[in-house]
Amino acid sequence: MAVQSLKPIFIPKTPTPKPKFFSFSSSASPPPSNQPELISTVTSILTHQRSKSRWHTLHSLYPSGFTPSQFSQIVLQIKNNAHLAFRFFLFTKQKSICSHNLASYSTIIHVLSRARLKTRARNLIKDAILAPGSDFYGTEFRHLKLFESLVKTYNDCGSAPFVFDLLVKSCLEMKKIDASIEIVKLLRSRGISPQVSTCNALIWGVSRCRGVNEGYVVFREVFGVDDGEIGRNMKRVAKVKPNVHTFNALMVCFYGEGLMEKVEEIWNEMETLGCVANAYSYSVLMQVFCDEGNVREAEKLWEEMRVKKLEPDIVAYNTMIGGLCKTGQVMRAEEFYREMGLRGIETTCATYGHLIGGYCKVADVDSAIMLYKDMCRKGYRPGAATVEVLVGRLCDIKRVLEALEIMRVAVGKHDVCPTEKSYEFLIKGLCEEERMEEALKLQAEMVGKGFKPNMKIYGAFIDGYVRQGNDEMIAMLRREMLETQKGQEED
Repeated sequence: MAVQSLKPIFIPKTPTPKPKFFSFSSSASPPPSNQPELISTVTSILTHQRSKSRWHTLHSLYPSGFTPSQFSQIVLQIKNNAHLAFRFFLFTKQKSICSHNLASYSTIIHVLSRARLKTRARNLIKDAILAPGSDFYGTEFRHLKLFESLVKTYNDCGSAPFVFDLLVKSCLEMKKIDASIEIVKLLRSRGISPQVSTCNALIWGVSRCRGVNEGYVVFREVFGVDDGEIGRNMKRVAKVKPNVHTFNALMVCFYGEGLMEKVEEIWNEMETLGCVANAYSYSVLMQVFCDEGNVREAEKLWEEMRVKKLEPDIVAYNTMIGGLCKTGQVMRAEEFYREMGLRGIETTCATYGHLIGGYCKVADVDSAIMLYKDMCRKGYRPGAATVEVLVGRLCDIKRVLEALEIMRVAVGKHDVCPTEKSYEFLIKGLCEEERMEEALKLQAEMVGKGFKPNMKIYGAFIDGYVRQGNDEMIAMLRREMLETQKGQEED
């Protein structure tokens, strides 16, 4: 199935499986004796009459419609014109002149697949799984019934191999994880393996829905890794091997769950199986080293990537810039930033965010503000985290009103939703400058956005009123703070 071809493949006929849900209904009434004439007439109308008249003619001649078997036979006659076959299917649905079953759905799905009309085929697969009918034995087994129907009708339709990939991907889109896994197992039991992109989608879907450890189990099973002889096993069962995107997906998912050591294990496994890493692979592993504060190892990977003639992309640059800024190496990060510009790689909000955070970390807030203004001038929308870092640093050096203005513009012009920390920094700064009215307004705004006053906020107001000598407000706030603290402890 890894071969991209429209030539039909032979699906060996298998004896009827024992489970009840694999049996096919034989309750359909036998075709009328004049079926060949009907099929010939309808085919002629569809292929020779104009679009506007053919549908009216068909509805006039056959007001009672067609059986699913008749529909399938007609579609097979026009299978080389998939668009016409699809319009005929829509016509029968819109006029309710055919009670479609699995066999008729399978026929039109095959015809669309062999014509590479994948989106339409996938939509019909979903419809077939969801549609009620006499040959659907409950929601739980619909995907299995459709799979068996597609196998049964495959050769007659001269279908394309990837029709089964479309079935798996459709199940994944419908969040039917068990169904997707089961279909892949059934395919492999017949000596057929899905395309590597389908296997990757399955691994990604399982990892996202059930955790990367389960995704890794699926990886080892669908690629035959557990046999310890992936190359030979693939020749026996299927001609598909994991590619760099397979390993990238696993590394990203392990990273997302904080399993850093597993990312390195996957990297080593990728090398062991002879799969060549790409720039994105390097970015993921560099990110692991940067998160651990080991920027030196990340830079070694960067140099290795360049030696291998791999062109770093924006993800790789942002990874290195972010790692360097976290460790205070802003000047080195600036070198990467300038190199990006020379190579024609567009900066992103993340690039600016890393650099702004880096300059704030080394107490160069003016450079941070300059970058922030440049980012906004170029039309980038600042993130809430970037605004928080800048506001916090400005408040630390007593430039509270400047920080307040930055947040106001970010909210009003860029639709940024400030973080709780941003409000804390500003309220504390305003209270330290005895701007109590402004602090109270900001606190009311904070509550309006769903943030509850915490001990730090109460402490800032109490300190501010202590400076003013307002004993009444101090006593009231302390009582309120104790009540809030008591309520939090009870919760």
